[in-house]
Amino acid sequence: MDVESANCKHRVSECSDLEQLSVERPLKVGREIDGLENLVSELHGIFSQDHVNIQEVQNLMSGYKSSPKHWRKYAKFDRFRYTRNLVDAGNGAFNIMILCWGPGHASAIHDHADSHCFMKVLSGSLEEVRYDWPKNIQPEVIKRIKKRQSRRCCSESNDINENIAKLDIDCDETCPNYRQNNCQEKENGDLENGDYDAKSMEETGRTRLEVDDVCYINDALGLHRMENPSHVDGAVSLHLYCPPFDSCRVFDSRTGKATSVNVTFWSMYGKKIKRVIEANPADSQE
Repeated sequence: MDVESANCKHRVSECSDLEQLSVERPLKVGREIDGLENLVSELHGIFSQDHVNIQEVQNLMSGYKSSPKHWRKYAKFDRFRYTRNLVDAGNGAFNIMILCWGPGHASAIHDHADSHCFMKVLSGSLEEVRYDWPKNIQPEVIKRIKKRQSRRCCSESNDINENIAKLDIDCDETCPNYRQNNCQEKENGDLENGDYDAKSMEETGRTRLEVDDVCYINDALGLHRMENPSHVDGAVSLHLYCPPFDSCRVFDSRTGKATSVNVTFWSMYGKKIKRVIEANPADSQE
């Protein structure tokens, strides 16, 4: 199984072949879809199945050609920060939303809570900036990959030791197959709640996204931030997350320190939410 066949209905770390999730594939353009509502309907159709692969979702997202008449009612701007506007909750299997970016607006560096993230530019242009994970923090998908590799190593080591025992050979530290303390599994825990080495986040690449471009990211591919590079024009983007999540981690670009934040909506189904606006660390690093 390659990354395009990973099941979008599961968390990234629950995919059957985790080692393949760090491989990005070229986007394959599928058939054209007329209208945002038709796109949402098509998404409901494929997410009603037990298995939904990444390529299917990419094809649908790329097949829809942006037109303001389709999404204008969801596009709610704020002059001070970007906004998240829910379009459809996907019966709990996914959610799809429109983000509105004023001139110069940007997100913080963030993860995707072990979910799959698809993004399509509807208006203007955006820049995606990707980062490596801080050395002292590991996403769940990487932890599981390392755990599987450790178990595989231990299994191979045990087989070697059994063969040595059958041959009645004494093996000490000079033996190439010697393992001190046999197989001790060590898990590299996250330190974001305690002491950590303060280091600036390492940027790994930048990509300019124009209207109708689609990109994909998950935690195995790293962290990212999105920004509107224009200081004159706004931008609008369509985001799909599966499975949905209500919190994620944002990262201080100077120290790499992680903070858990709730994901909130500025509007839902085209109607602004009446709520008290609270300070959100995810928006404090614009």
